[in-house]
Amino acid sequence: MTILQIAMKYAEYHRTLERMHFALQVEPEADGIYLDASIHRFELSFYLAWNLIKHVLEYEGIDVDSPRLSICEAGKQGMIADTKMWLDMHKKRNLSSHTYNQASALQVYHLIREKYAPLLVALDNEVRRWLDGN
Repeated sequence: MTILQIAMKYAEYHRTLERMHFALQVEPEADGIYLDASIHRFELSFYLAWNLIKHVLEYEGIDVDSPRLSICEAGKQGMIADTKMWLDMHKKRNLSSHTYNQASALQVYHLIREKYAPLLVALDNEVRRWLDGN
């Protein structure tokens, strides 16, 4: 993958992250559609995040083939700061697609808003710096 291709993947990730942040601005109790949208955007943002990590690592000559391996290697390379929290986010992302009741959905929403969104933003900033340096 070329730098240009990675930059295009980054742009897609960045746009998705912005949409997730927009959805997170509305309290989920006020409008249930924003709860659903926030969780969906989180799932998509996480998917794009680990793929972006994978492509950057592969560009640097490090082959990874799963979200877990990508996260662990990104932590080793200094691309992400909190590997443990990223692994927790990966686990919750897998569970979020099976969240059918309001209480569970609200719990996931608050984790996204308070813990996971800042991690995704930090990756966004790190990849932007990496692209600027290449």
